[in-house]
Amino acid sequence: MTSLLVIIVLVLLAVALWQLTKIFDLTQVGSESDSSQVASDNDNNVQGYLMFGFLAFIYIFSIYCLFTWGSLVLHTPASAHGAEVDNLMNITWVLIFIVQAVTQVLLHYFAFKYRGKKDQKALYFADNNKLEAIWSVIPAIVLAGLILYGLYAWTNIMFIDNDDDTVVVELYAQQFKWTARIAGEDNVLGKANVRYIEGINTLGVDLSDPYSQDDIVVSELHIPKGKKIHFKMRSQDVLHSAYMPYFRAQMNCVPGMVTEFAFEPVYTTAEYRELPYMVEKVANINTLRAKKSIDLVAKGETALDPYSFDFLLLCNKICGASHYNMQMKVIVDTPEDYKKWLSEQALLVQQVKESKASAPIEGGISNDSLKSNDTIAVSKIAMK
Repeated sequence: MTSLLVIIVLVLLAVALWQLTKIFDLTQVGSESDSSQVASDNDNNVQGYLMFGFLAFIYIFSIYCLFTWGSLVLHTPASAHGAEVDNLMNITWVLIFIVQAVTQVLLHYFAFKYRGKKDQKALYFADNNKLEAIWSVIPAIVLAGLILYGLYAWTNIMFIDNDDDTVVVELYAQQFKWTARIAGEDNVLGKANVRYIEGINTLGVDLSDPYSQDDIVVSELHIPKGKKIHFKMRSQDVLHSAYMPYFRAQMNCVPGMVTEFAFEPVYTTAEYRELPYMVEKVANINTLRAKKSIDLVAKGETALDPYSFDFLLLCNKICGASHYNMQMKVIVDTPEDYKKWLSEQALLVQQVKESKASAPIEGGISNDSLKSNDTIAVSKIAMK
């Protein structure tokens, strides 16, 4: 409703300004005015100075945005390759700002210097080979260097040595949730296919495959610090994108194929929470939540819970109505804590067996209830 009122007010202001200009035109009837539609020297001077004003606006607003919202960008990377990604991004930003600063200054300066003047003719020439060479060769060299460095960084990031001691994890995407499958002691994931999806086996794991006998399926992923995690990603329905911003990791999850990405965590969740910038960020968020909670409580609503930082796996593709809510917590443990957590998880095969054992049979009677009824019958016979 507030947005609608703002739009209505803006429309009314525009109509009022338009009417004022009409009234101003009517007051000029009878006075001498230039209606030739050709710009005069005064018009050109005004336009030239406005170009400088717009140039100042660009840089003042850019500096203001940098200081006001610069702290909201991602900070310290939590993966080994993150520093290389950030370095590539920073080089790109510096080049963009340098080129933008030079070209915009030249553009607005020449627009002012060569503004129209009475009896002045523009100098025309068909081409200039020297200028053409300069503005073609220099950008080509800069872009080639940037692209080559990007390919080098991407190759290093994407290289996965099968001989390395890695933890193999499958990320399974579906509208609108993530599920993770961790390879067991053999560190090999069992085969999977959508045709095998049944009951608790929501990932379609082939339970007859020997490699699937020690697979573990979880909805909250734990990974160890200091060890490379080899992610294999699948999608059940539409195109999703596995995005872990603090690990500088993103890869599309494509239906019908397996995509891969690997990284090594360098901070545990507890360690990252203690970084000075994160402590300050969490404190600021909780200050805002506390202020918002005062208003909510005054209206009789529930106050907001305090915020605590966690690594998250997000979907970075608009995959449907609940896309915004498609996320999974990723907890980085020490190697010892990870082993302990892993030992406490039930195997997928075990979960499927338990679900079948307690599943209702024809007539709505479960196997457990049949066993219970048999026990009661035997007891009655014994009493007789």
